[in-house]
Amino acid sequence: MGSIIDIAKKVLTIEADAVSALKEKLDSGFEKAVDIIFSSRGRVIVTGMGKSGLVGKKIAATMSSTGTPAFFMHPAEAGHGDLGMVTSDDVIIAISNSGETEEIIRLLPFLERFNVRLISFSGNTGSTLAKAADAAIDVSVVEEACSLGIVPTASTTAAMAMGDAIAVALLTRRGFKMEDFASFHPGGSLGKKLLIRVKDLMHTGDALPLVAPETSMTAAVMEISGKRLGIALVAGSDMKILGILTDGDLRRGIEKWGKSFFDMTAGEVMTRNPKTIAEHELAAKALAIMEEKSITSLAVPDAEGKAKGIIHLHDILRKGIA
Repeated sequence: MGSIIDIAKKVLTIEADAVSALKEKLDSGFEKAVDIIFSSRGRVIVTGMGKSGLVGKKIAATMSSTGTPAFFMHPAEAGHGDLGMVTSDDVIIAISNSGETEEIIRLLPFLERFNVRLISFSGNTGSTLAKAADAAIDVSVVEEACSLGIVPTASTTAAMAMGDAIAVALLTRRGFKMEDFASFHPGGSLGKKLLIRVKDLMHTGDALPLVAPETSMTAAVMEISGKRLGIALVAGSDMKILGILTDGDLRRGIEKWGKSFFDMTAGEVMTRNPKTIAEHELAAKALAIMEEKSITSLAVPDAEGKAKGIIHLHDILRKGIA
C-alpha cells in the first residue's frame, strides 16, 4: 500500500485517462444525440439510479443553466406515477453503466409506446438500454479508480464529462452568450457583473452635483459637499460637460492658490476632458476603468455629451460587483 498522496495520484490518473479516452469514442451517436435535443420542442429529462442518478442531476442542472430546459427524474419514482411528467416532445437521457439497470429498463416500453426519443449513456454498447436508444453514447472505462475495482469512480466521472460535452455543444449551437447565462443566474456575482448597467447605479436629477463654469469655488465646494459624492460636473448653459471638480482638485487648489482659491470660478479650477462612460455600459466596465485610472467616479453623458449622471465606486461595490 502506497502513501495517501500516491493513492490520490493513482485515482486522478485513472479518472483523467478515462475522460481522455472518451475522445476516441465520439462518433455519429454523439452528433445524433445533439441533433435530437436541439430539434426537440420539449425538455430533456435525465434519469439514472444511484451514483448515475447523482451524475444525471448535475447534467440536468448544467443544461438548464445553458439554454436547454432539463430536469432529473428518478427512475423508480417514474414507474410509480412520475412518468406523467413526460410528453412525446421530450427527450430522455438514461444513464446506466451496465445498461441493464432494472428501474430504467422498466421504462423502455413506455418510451416506445409514446414515441419519446431516448439517448443512452452506457458502458456497454451491447446492452438492452443501448440497443433501445435512438442515440447510444459509449461512456465505458477500462477500470474504476478504487482499489476494489467496483466503486463507481472513473465511470461516473466519464459520464459527467460526456454530459458536459453535450451541454457545451448545445450552447454553442444555440449561440448561447454570457448575457444569457447571467440571466439564469441573477443572484450570483456573474449575473450582477453581466446584468447591472451604469444607468442602474448612476446618480441623476437632483442627486447629480452640477455647477456652471462661472460658479464661484465657494458655491462649488458647497455643491460637492451637499451631494456627498466628492465630485461635481461642470457644464455649460447647453448642459454639455466641460470638466469636473473633485475633492483632489480642491486640496490641490488650496495648496496652490491659498485663500484666493475661493475667489476663483469652477471653470478656472476644473479638470478638463474627464473620464466618462455611457449609461448602457456594464457597471463592471465602469469599475475596470476606475481601477485602471485610480479614480472613484465617472461622468455619464447622454448621446449629445450633455451631463446626465455620475457613477461612483462605492455604488458599484455595494452591489457586490468586484
